[in-house]
Amino acid sequence: MFVREQDRPANPPVDAASGTFQRIHENLGLVVRGKPKVLQHLVVALFAGGHCLMEDVPGVGKTTLAKSLARSIRGDFKRVQFTPDLLPTDIVGTSVYNPKDVRFEFKEGPVFTNVLLADEINRASPRTQSSLLEAMNEGQVTIDGRAMPLPSPFLVLATQNPIEYHGTYPLPEAQLDRFAVRLELGYPPVADELDILERHHLGDPLERLEPVVSLEEIAVAQQVTRNVRVERPVAEYILALVHGTREDPRVKLGVSTRGALALYRVAQALAVGRGRDFVLPDEVKEMALEVLSHRIVRDTKAKYSGVTKEQIIGEIIARTRVPV
Repeated sequence: MFVREQDRPANPPVDAASGTFQRIHENLGLVVRGKPKVLQHLVVALFAGGHCLMEDVPGVGKTTLAKSLARSIRGDFKRVQFTPDLLPTDIVGTSVYNPKDVRFEFKEGPVFTNVLLADEINRASPRTQSSLLEAMNEGQVTIDGRAMPLPSPFLVLATQNPIEYHGTYPLPEAQLDRFAVRLELGYPPVADELDILERHHLGDPLERLEPVVSLEEIAVAQQVTRNVRVERPVAEYILALVHGTREDPRVKLGVSTRGALALYRVAQALAVGRGRDFVLPDEVKEMALEVLSHRIVRDTKAKYSGVTKEQIIGEIIARTRVPV
């Protein structure tokens, strides 16, 4: 039996987490203009404990967005420019011999941060790309047989240029599956782009951006997110969408169970952002494209006939019955 939203008692932890969500969203909007939906979905990924893949052309604000998020939550920020000669130790760190103490000391790599911008991640070799797998999935790295936890929260925001593929290494499916959502900033509307130009007259707005929440509040919000209820019909709807990708003849590899869980988590986070302690099917439907599209592999015929992954997922969403 479903309970009407207006009949549910207020849940202070959810209210507090929702307020945290809105403050971050509004603060990001002071710097990144004209993209409220993208900003919302980035905060959703943060609350869900997931990571983001941003496929977009250069110069639309991906680095600025990552820096703004780190500053908004009083978090540490590191940026790594991925290149073909980058090594795994350049990401996770390495042990360095200290002749004074006659012992090896571990020097942390940039992965030990709260927000890691992996810029143009597909320009590094598969070996270097794989150095992020453990960090993204388990929140730790293993060095010399010793597991070392990463700071919490930990979010990887990786970028790819969808236009220029010369000298790149496409991300393998196992790597793509670690990203909770795939986002595109795109060019801002003309009015917002004009506002950007005028706001930069007095300097970079990012330099004037102030933190609005603490890392402790993020930890509480992530715990609240995990406690959001997902009723059985909504969970079945998630699986119906996932199984739709596995049964579509144009899809060679459908969405994994990890992908289903990612959709489950981000739907919970979106519900928190809207001040509720339970998930509606609308949250699942709204996030499905961002969560599922990068996880499927098209067959050869679909790929070369111009059918995009987004089109396939959109059709699956349209034909899947939404629970009432």
